[in-house]
Amino acid sequence: MKTNTDVSKTLASKLSPVALAVAMTVPALSNIAVAQEAEATEEQQFEAITVTATKRPQVIYEVPIAISAFDGDKLAAQGITDLTDVGKFVPNLNVTGFSAGHTSSVNPFIRGIGLQDHLITTDPGVSVYVDGVYLGRQVGQNWSLNNIERIEVLRGPQGTLYGRNSIGGAINIITKEPDQGDVTKVNTEFGTRGRVKADIFVNHGLSETVAFNMNLAFNKRDGLGEFINVPNAEYDVGETEDISGRVSLKWEPSNDFRMVLTADANNGDGGLRPYTVLIDEVGSARYFGGGNGLGVELRNTDVTPEGADIYDNATGTEAVTGVSNEARGLSLTTEWDINDDYTAKVVASQRTSKYKAGLDDDGTVFSLDQFPERGEADQTSIELQLNGYINEYTDFVTGLYYFNEEGSNRQGDDSNFDGGPNLLELDQETTSKAVYVNVRHDLTDELSVSGGIRYTEDEKEASANVFSALGTIFDSNEWDEVTWEFATNYTFDNGMTGYATIQSGYQSGQFPARPYCLIGQFFGAGGFDDIEGAQAAVRANNCFTASDNITATNYEVGIKGRVNDYFDISVAVFNTEFEDLPYQVSRVSEGGFDTANLVVEQTSRGIEADATFNYGNFSMMTSIGYMDVDVEEQDGFNPVAPLTPDLTLAIGPQYTFELDGGDSIRVRADYSYRSEMYGEPTSAPERMTELDSRALVNFDIAYTPANEAYTVALYGRNIFDERYDNARLNTGDYILQILSNDASEFGVRFTTEF
Repeated sequence: MKTNTDVSKTLASKLSPVALAVAMTVPALSNIAVAQEAEATEEQQFEAITVTATKRPQVIYEVPIAISAFDGDKLAAQGITDLTDVGKFVPNLNVTGFSAGHTSSVNPFIRGIGLQDHLITTDPGVSVYVDGVYLGRQVGQNWSLNNIERIEVLRGPQGTLYGRNSIGGAINIITKEPDQGDVTKVNTEFGTRGRVKADIFVNHGLSETVAFNMNLAFNKRDGLGEFINVPNAEYDVGETEDISGRVSLKWEPSNDFRMVLTADANNGDGGLRPYTVLIDEVGSARYFGGGNGLGVELRNTDVTPEGADIYDNATGTEAVTGVSNEARGLSLTTEWDINDDYTAKVVASQRTSKYKAGLDDDGTVFSLDQFPERGEADQTSIELQLNGYINEYTDFVTGLYYFNEEGSNRQGDDSNFDGGPNLLELDQETTSKAVYVNVRHDLTDELSVSGGIRYTEDEKEASANVFSALGTIFDSNEWDEVTWEFATNYTFDNGMTGYATIQSGYQSGQFPARPYCLIGQFFGAGGFDDIEGAQAAVRANNCFTASDNITATNYEVGIKGRVNDYFDISVAVFNTEFEDLPYQVSRVSEGGFDTANLVVEQTSRGIEADATFNYGNFSMMTSIGYMDVDVEEQDGFNPVAPLTPDLTLAIGPQYTFELDGGDSIRVRADYSYRSEMYGEPTSAPERMTELDSRALVNFDIAYTPANEAYTVALYGRNIFDERYDNARLNTGDYILQILSNDASEFGVRFTTEF
């Protein structure tokens, strides 16, 4: 077993000189804090958030990992309504929304780890949980955050307590549980770009032992462009319309036992996400030279005709103009306090989701490359936990986890490649089982240590049909891994804490998302000249195989806590090493739009800080993250981590004016910045996939009367109308330039509670 000294030496060998310098400032910062503490008043200016990131209630300062936590009511006051907005205020987090042109997807990237794709054979590197339930698919999961209790963003591998697809981090959404209070909240919002939004939240105690709450929400926003060649399109480009609901029933017959049954659903419809296609810049033989199935020479002017706006879309195919998503979920959480020392918990859930989306890749009126797509997934999960205390110095969390998902993706009847029919039938069933234990022990009043271990077994059975003459190709694979964590946490005299953590993470391998390489293998083995022989040869040895285990090891030191009664800070320095990490690389091949896995080794290292200042009526939050990502060279090719900015920054000052009679006006501004990044795993200038930096500014001016009966606010989002690329993809024939759907918006918000 390693001693604390051994752990410190290991950390020192892994962290960069800059990281070590920051780590050495911990004692100095503590001394400054002690001096300031002596002058501080007894009355605290704000309270620390209690989180459950370690599946045990802890004050956020006590958690030995990098975590950003957001109070749900404060999010509502800022006008933050979905995970995309949250992503603008967390260091080293970038949230993209591109999945097959959908407008309601969430693809978070934390510390250089995320997911560029959405098909059933791909898994996210950052997991999203709602009340302890893992969400397997990201299409349609840009959750409405109305009446949320709390959001926690855990950065770095979470391979012990969370495990499932958490090699980059985890996002926990915690909703408000029913209680005995009687309250009704109504929020409405009207703004430019046709914004109409309303939600109602009701909480009511039905008896001394039963309570319920419900939330219904409607959200609509107009588009940014028109489908100029499809006059009968139901929606404009980028238009969104979403309705969602959630009902929870809590039964608590005693102080020792409670059950919460929750059902949720959402339906979303709208227009295809804004994008354009760059053709002239690539100058390929198939597009620019007309060497395609239609014999048509294409130009940028075919995508954006004279007089059209870049946000207009020139497709002539109605099937790709609209997107939709549906999700349904049912969960049951049961907690039983066995005695004063032990609590048993069961979280069981069943979820379904399906969507319709897809792009017209050529972006023109010609039916050349268009891929309308449908997908669905059903998942079942159950987690059994036993938490408690071994003695007054030691507590533990242990559990069993089971997860099963069956899903499919389909392209076919209305899909074309190179002017001819296109086929994609992708199916996969995933079964994951795990057992874990995490123990924390107080060595002294100031020093605690914690450690955990998790064993996981994953099995995937997948099939792909991309060519009818070849038929369906089947494959399966199994993976297992032991992940672990060791951390120390020290509380200084002033209450601030310093921590050092070594943790590992794991993700099972992945099958190719679009294996059109099978078509080339079919013709290479004889093709139609020897159909049976070619079929047998491909089935015996083909490209539809899964990658190896993905593993991550993270070394991290940090300091967090209250410097004085007015100033909170959290600083983390990290070095994370990933092995067998697949990047999704897409290109146009002879058989179709092929997506393969480029397996790399990646090291992400950096520093990040969150700070909050609160003095009287003035407060300000800031976050900053800087990261350097190094990817191992691949046969002379130097990849980069896609959709990963090296610098992230957010600042949010707020001031409350107290008026005569007790009325108040709260004025807030938010600034968020993401530096340049690349839309694919290469920085080669000739690929033209660099995304410019973006700086977004919001404001919110809210008036509340003395009796606090309501709040009315004027808001502005992206007030300088910053237009930016959400993603870029070079296929060799063209560049897909995915535009943001985040234009400026101004409006009024009204909130009341009774």
